[in-house]
Amino acid sequence: MKSSHIRAQDNEERWYLYDASEHVLGRLAAEIAMRLMGKDRPEYTPSELGGAHVVVIQADKVRMTGNKLEVKEYQKYSGYPGGLYRHSLDRVRERRPRDIVKLAVRRMLPKTRLGKSMLSRLKVYGGEEHPHSAQQPSKVEALLR
Repeated sequence: MKSSHIRAQDNEERWYLYDASEHVLGRLAAEIAMRLMGKDRPEYTPSELGGAHVVVIQADKVRMTGNKLEVKEYQKYSGYPGGLYRHSLDRVRERRPRDIVKLAVRRMLPKTRLGKSMLSRLKVYGGEEHPHSAQQPSKVEALLR
């Protein structure tokens, strides 16, 4: 059996549109990460940027299960002693709702330069409007509700 190495410029550009109000956050992030890496294609090559472009709309209305709004926390560190900041999911959702989806996807991608370029292909918007209609993204329906 012969293995093939597909270069990034040989892959065609694919655009997908997700409506976050129809999806649960973890399942949405896992599916987006899989598409950005290109693992949904038979010509997947781990060392090449062969994934797609993903547009997420209505990120402020993404669904969560359980009591994550009260329990889940996001942490960041300023680099100074005592500089640990903790914010609840509810607070992050009211201030920067797009960051919730972007962080969930970023943590599922490879932690390399290739992962950063994959993340740059993710476009997240809070409302229903997005400037990528010229690329004609195909809408992805929610599988599980």
